[in-house]
Order: sequence, then structure tokens, then C-alpha cells
Amino acid sequence: MGVLAAAIAVGLAALGASFGVSNIVSRTIEGIARQPESRGVLQTTMFIGIGLVEAIPIMAVVIAFIALGQ
Repeated sequence: MGVLAAAIAVGLAALGASFGVSNIVSRTIEGIARQPESRGVLQTTMFIGIGLVEAIPIMAVVIAFIALGQ
């Protein structure tokens, strides 16, 4: 039962992160299309945002491994 709960938790975290990353990238593309001269700043902010969003599934995996070990 614990393995199933860990798998669901990691799967939902990955699903949420994928929606978050797609939203960040689409908004960045819209911003670059509106103001091409701000491409560098928007791209840098996009990569930082993606890194922060992707940290959540990594934390979910760590928590799932901790939960499975007990």
C-alpha cells in the first residue's frame, strides 16, 4: 500500500510540474513575441522559474523514498 501511495504522490507532483513548466514557457514565448528586445531577460527568468518548479517533483521523490524506508 505504501508503494502505491508513493507512486501516486510522485506522479501527481510530476504532473503538476509539467503544467507549471508549460505555463512558464508559453508565457515567456508570448513575452518574447511582444517585445523581442527583452529576450535575454525573459529567458533567464524562465530558466530560473523552471528550475524552481522542477525542484518540487524532486522533493516528492525524496519524501516518497523516506516514507518507503519506514
